[in-house]
Amino acid sequence: MPLEDIERGKGRLSIKMTDMEAFRLGENLATTPGKVIYQNEMMQLIQYAPSTKKVRKTPLLIVPPWINKFYVLDLKPQNSFVRWLVGQGHAVFVISWVNPDARLSGKGFEDYMKEGPLAALDAIETATGEREANLIGYCLGGTLLACTAAYLTATRDNRIKSATYLVTMVDFTDVGDMAVFIDEEQLAALETRMQERGFLEARDMATSFNLLRANDLVWSFVVSNYLLGKEPLPFDLLFWNADATRMPAVMHSFYLRKMYHENRLSVAGGITLAGVPIDLRRIETPTFMLSTREDHIAPWRSTYAATKIYKGPIKFVLSASGHMAGVISPPGGKYGHWQNDTLPETPDEWMAGATAHAGSWWPVWDESPFQPLAVGSRGKGRTGLRQAVSGAQ
Repeated sequence: MPLEDIERGKGRLSIKMTDMEAFRLGENLATTPGKVIYQNEMMQLIQYAPSTKKVRKTPLLIVPPWINKFYVLDLKPQNSFVRWLVGQGHAVFVISWVNPDARLSGKGFEDYMKEGPLAALDAIETATGEREANLIGYCLGGTLLACTAAYLTATRDNRIKSATYLVTMVDFTDVGDMAVFIDEEQLAALETRMQERGFLEARDMATSFNLLRANDLVWSFVVSNYLLGKEPLPFDLLFWNADATRMPAVMHSFYLRKMYHENRLSVAGGITLAGVPIDLRRIETPTFMLSTREDHIAPWRSTYAATKIYKGPIKFVLSASGHMAGVISPPGGKYGHWQNDTLPETPDEWMAGATAHAGSWWPVWDESPFQPLAVGSRGKGRTGLRQAVSGAQ
């Protein structure tokens, strides 16, 4: 089996963590019905088909991270956040990011903003006739959402009705275990490697994340696969985790340097996107923040710092478990969450005053005052759906 893993990794050990033959997109993963209604160089925009007689008036746009594929929130039907949202009457749209090659090596962070959320908002308005939208950003997608909200605020554009940040960092003062990968020497070496091909290889990013939880995501499989001779079981989250994407060199260098290394995003005007200084402190959009207690990528105490940055009304909820399992936590699942209606100065003060609740955070989000209750006609303003979701890249 080690030889097979080295073969699959093209000379590098790529430990098998799940049965990669057990899942097929459109068959047992990413099965919520929907079609691609718009695309450009950087993404395809998926509109999901309604499943309720009435659909909420304000569309909902999800901005996933571009480190992996779009279907992280649409895994199996029983744990699909997208399917659940559609079932609650939301008009759901999701960005499916392109897997970039050398041709897109010059694309920067601002290109992801302009050709991602901004282009998607225009396309959604064309499709629905609605100018405003509620937005959800997951991890890196949440960081991009914050930048987009600040950009729109600066340009006096109020299209974002509410913003939801899932396990999202915007203040990188304490990045937790990720700090072991972020110093000048390592960044310079990484930039040299990226310049050779124009992008960061998907497996390089995946390896970094796996090393953050080496006991769970490396050594447990070394013991199980190689020493005990067992085949890994099918696991949808690990299948998605292995389905990584490349990173354009310009974008990734900007992201690591300006945010992780220099923490410029937390400074007013610290970065400029599309000619506009970005100041998160001017954002007054109603905000819902979801962090997870055991997150090793976006430590919850670090994400809490954003509650002291945004100006608008904020609800902060902490889910049990980690970066993925704590987010993909459907009603009826085993993970609970914590709530506190106040926002004390420190995360530990917040936790000390929080109340533990059994069950998923999903209904809490849906019942928050930031989400619209008005409903409209199921078919009103919808354009034709032209390409199956399974074809999204």
